[in-house]
Amino acid sequence: MTIEEAMRTDVDAAVRELAVKRLKKRRDFHAHLLVYTLFNACIVGVWFAAGADGFFWPIFLIAFWGIGVVMNGWEVYRSDPFTEDEIQREIRKLSV
Repeated sequence: MTIEEAMRTDVDAAVRELAVKRLKKRRDFHAHLLVYTLFNACIVGVWFAAGADGFFWPIFLIAFWGIGVVMNGWEVYRSDPFTEDEIQREIRKLSV
């Protein structure tokens, strides 16, 4: 095996590991979203079964847990990898 082949194998392994990690994050997010939806639907059902009078108190659970779901989704779908320039700039800051 040549050096180029060995380097390519290492790069392929690193890319594969990153892909698996990202796929796991997506799967976990979808599970989180499903649990959020089902749980809050049940809570709204309880509120409705209790007469649905007065204040819609399930909004607190929906809103506060919803913040966590949004942040989880942001991490999964919007977290871009750091560029080499950003990494080097941070290293320079830490070295001072």
